[in-house]
Amino acid sequence: MTITMRDRSKNRKPLQKGRNLSIEAIQTVQALKRVKDDDASLHRVFGTKFSRLLRLDMIAVLKELIRQDQCLLAFKAFEDIQNEHWYKPKLLLYAELISVFGRNEMFDKLELVFRKLEDEISIEPDIEGFNAILETLLSFGIIGLTMECFYLMKSKGCEPDRSTFKILISGLESKKETSLSVTIREEAEKAYGSPFEILEENEDGAMSSGMDLH
Repeated sequence: MTITMRDRSKNRKPLQKGRNLSIEAIQTVQALKRVKDDDASLHRVFGTKFSRLLRLDMIAVLKELIRQDQCLLAFKAFEDIQNEHWYKPKLLLYAELISVFGRNEMFDKLELVFRKLEDEISIEPDIEGFNAILETLLSFGIIGLTMECFYLMKSKGCEPDRSTFKILISGLESKKETSLSVTIREEAEKAYGSPFEILEENEDGAMSSGMDLH
């Protein structure tokens, strides 16, 4: 009788070596994954390997951990990066973190990431970043945080644009949140006139909302 062993490594996402992932970054990712279930060893690797990386390598390691759905490692790496003197909040990075926790159904951590965003002092008024976060939150049906994010962006001096309103109206309507959708539409019409059209014509002449929720 011949016994065939299944090679589980085939199911793992390979490390992507390239201009954004150096040898040191690859080795750090591998070291973190090896000890992720041992708190003492994990603390040591973060202290002796991750903390000694260059700034770009730290970011590359974080993004690689996100890509591989290593949620808790990514969260710890992000917390360490926040303590670096060069750290500046990037909304698109927040969107990636929210996405990885959402697709792995770790909604408690997802909310914790959002609370960290709320606590950021020096957020640049990046409309693309806020729109990405709104779209990500809506894709997971997290309506409460979506609305909190909408008001957060305005409190940070980032006025919603047409894309913001289209994302919100389309997303809220798709989630049967009619009342909230009406409220957002009214605000859009105050800014851009009535009626506010969320549909736009694409190259084929068809109508679309311009929203691609995953």
